[in-house]
Amino acid sequence: MSYLLAKDTVNGAEGKIVVTIDGRNVEVACMRNITTNAEIQSNDMRVIGTRKVQNKNNGAKLTGTGNIYYGTNLFTDMVLQYINTGVMPEFSIQITNNDPTTSIGSQVMAYYGCTLTGTVPLSILNDEEAMLNYDFNFAWTDVARLQAFSDPAKLGS
Repeated sequence: MSYLLAKDTVNGAEGKIVVTIDGRNVEVACMRNITTNAEIQSNDMRVIGTRKVQNKNNGAKLTGTGNIYYGTNLFTDMVLQYINTGVMPEFSIQITNNDPTTSIGSQVMAYYGCTLTGTVPLSILNDEEAMLNYDFNFAWTDVARLQAFSDPAKLGS
């Protein structure tokens, strides 16, 4: 039986995040983590003649979460624009996984039509924190894989 070698697991800190807003590309160097999710929505289906409950997919809820060190204006500016104009800015996020120690190469995913959701702090003070950071949430409407991982060069046996 073959198995994945430890050297081909991806280090979560190796990569970069670029946000595109108003035609500007901003590499977000203060991000601690980011995750995008496609939550498959479905309904149960029951029919006479069987006790089985079948499942029918009917959509996907597209969301993301992240944590960022406090001190960047990126998300604060978006919230202030929304408060002052009533227009929530849209942005794109490009996430690159690129661990040079693996044989699987890089993956680049792009998320389009992103908007902030939930709570975004505008000011933070906390005497128990040496490095302020906060969680944020967003939704997105489209995705493209710009580059895929390759298969590992060698498997264990």
